[in-house]
Amino acid sequence: MALIIAGERSGVGKTTITLAILAFLQQKSASVQSFKVGPDYIDPMFHQRITGRPCRNLDPLLTSPEYVQSCFNQHCQGAEYAIIEGVMGLFDGVQNPLYQENSLGDYGSTAHIARLLGLPVVLVLDSSRLSTSIAAIVQGYRSLDPRINIVGVILNRVASDRHLYLLQEALNWIGMPILGTLGRESEITLSDRHLGLIPVDELPHLTQIFDKLAEIASTALDWPQLFPLLAAPVLPVVPSPPLPQFPVRIALAKDRAFNFYYQDNLEQLEALGAELIPWSPLEDATLPKEIHGLYLGGGFPEVFAPALSANKSALACVHKEIALGIPTYAECGGLMYLTEKILDFEEQSWPMVGILPTTTIMGQKLNLGYRRAISGQASCLLDPEQIVWGHEFHRSYLSENSERPLYHLQGLPLSKTSTLTEGWSKKNLHASYLHLHFGQSLTFSSKFLGNCLAFSQKLA
Repeated sequence: MALIIAGERSGVGKTTITLAILAFLQQKSASVQSFKVGPDYIDPMFHQRITGRPCRNLDPLLTSPEYVQSCFNQHCQGAEYAIIEGVMGLFDGVQNPLYQENSLGDYGSTAHIARLLGLPVVLVLDSSRLSTSIAAIVQGYRSLDPRINIVGVILNRVASDRHLYLLQEALNWIGMPILGTLGRESEITLSDRHLGLIPVDELPHLTQIFDKLAEIASTALDWPQLFPLLAAPVLPVVPSPPLPQFPVRIALAKDRAFNFYYQDNLEQLEALGAELIPWSPLEDATLPKEIHGLYLGGGFPEVFAPALSANKSALACVHKEIALGIPTYAECGGLMYLTEKILDFEEQSWPMVGILPTTTIMGQKLNLGYRRAISGQASCLLDPEQIVWGHEFHRSYLSENSERPLYHLQGLPLSKTSTLTEGWSKKNLHASYLHLHFGQSLTFSSKFLGNCLAFSQKLA
């Protein structure tokens, strides 16, 4: 079966409730596969810390509807339970003009994923300012798209027994089961900052938080109704065709400053024969030996700018290798690391690698959204005029843009956004704010690794 935890809107507590369910099942020594709708990196880190299994992103815009289905089918194998955490409100997505059925404008939404996978939905509601009106809200969600099977609701932030009685009476009137009730005293706050939750590696007391969440879930949720809904389906998996092999070693920046990676990206590189060697720009003085490529993912370099800047040996080493021609893929935080310096929120300046002649400046404006990008020229990842879909999520900007930009960008809907230029490209370098999911095209990783293999042969 498997179950989707959706919200009536953002901020209703669906992440907390999803983590509570995962923590309770983990205490029962159950094997649980979790998924996250959309492009988010941080929520999946919390999932994985609890379950011990990588959480998978389900994003039909960054990949495709077919990829979402195959990813779900493949990774449910061997799990007892499967759960999908939604994104924003149930129907909040985008209008994709390339998708004919997208009349509602909910492409990529939690509802879209429910339709693609044919899965039931539990709707989480913030009940703090509601009583009888909750029936109208739930009825509206249930009737908007009859293809979405809302099997029950979880009520969050219930104030009292009297408050709960009013909510129950209203939901009984429309025949909607209540699968859980959490009071205001049950609220657990996870620390956040300018781009969302603080990642798990920076939180010292997670075990106690997860134990508390499991305790809340044990009494607040209706497990006799939930267990059958959460049971992982046994689905057919189409065998993958043989893939070309690239026996290369890739240095993967992995520490508290750089930890935004889609697990599918890493596994695709490994499936193509690459060996990923983790290293820390914060802690390691040099790059790993005998490497043929660099992968600098996203993260929070602005938060750790003093420590990154102090590791001058690592900065010099990265600069030298890129100047010598090592293929390098730098994404968002990785791009920031390669600039001359980061000017933080307090306007303090921290020298960085300096391979790109520009400064990263932290600002208050949030750049957020999906982008349709057309490569203006070749990089170690893309061919000229190649069309890709990516996602931007950052509060910084560059003092100087490239004279030969990597991308021409468009947002969604396509007809209402002016074309922009973004990113830096050299023969061996692909550096951009745009996050890419390699499930979109095998050509991303195969071209990158092909360039890494050619570089290794030059070294031989």
